[in-house]
Amino acid sequence: MLTKRIIPCLDMHNGRVVKGINFENLTDAGDPIELAKYYSFENADEIVFLDISATTEARKTMVDVIARAAEQVFIPLTVGGGIRELEDITALLNAGADKVSINSAAFKNPDLVKQAASKFDSYRIIVAIDVKKNAQGGYDVCINGGKQNTGADAIEWAKKAVSLGAGELLVTNIDTDGTKNGYDIELLKRITEAVDVPVIASGGAGEMEHFKQALTEGNCDAVLAASLFHYGILTISDVKKYLNKEGIPVRL
Repeated sequence: MLTKRIIPCLDMHNGRVVKGINFENLTDAGDPIELAKYYSFENADEIVFLDISATTEARKTMVDVIARAAEQVFIPLTVGGGIRELEDITALLNAGADKVSINSAAFKNPDLVKQAASKFDSYRIIVAIDVKKNAQGGYDVCINGGKQNTGADAIEWAKKAVSLGAGELLVTNIDTDGTKNGYDIELLKRITEAVDVPVIASGGAGEMEHFKQALTEGNCDAVLAASLFHYGILTISDVKKYLNKEGIPVRL
């Protein structure tokens, strides 16, 4: 049985790790390299670096940070933010990233996903999907750091992204992000039932049980969290021990 993954997320802005609520009101959470080294020691399965302002500021993502992290951290690194073309992906993978996460550019130019999966292999291409629930009970795709609601159906976009070659999906409900009230299990269930690739749950973890719910009820393959780990409310080791006791396979 494949083990479930626990993934800390380093949201980056101006070279520092930050965290907010609903993608707003950012506060400083530390140095990215030091945090990455700590999470590697803490037995994280992967680390995700997201340059959260690269797209809205129309600039490239942080190749230098990834290069420094790859020299000191020996678990898989995923990088997202500001990726707009194949050359960006090449630069990040050459710098030491194991996977890239594409969000806005994938939605605006779906062919990028197809080209990237063909050139680099699907397992290295993650499509990140940020959503907001609409008045009809569905979920709209949001891009540009969550600032632009496209009105497109998130479940349909998830299926299309996979058909184009995405090897994994990173799914975040903006409305639950940073709230510590739990992941959006309904959203996760809808997406995991619609696709046949691994899904990473993101946005809202606040206690041990939330991780379990995303992995069992939400049927996700991995759970991602940020502020809980950054501020020492929970440790990755503690979460893994809890999940193991609950019968969920994790790498101890």
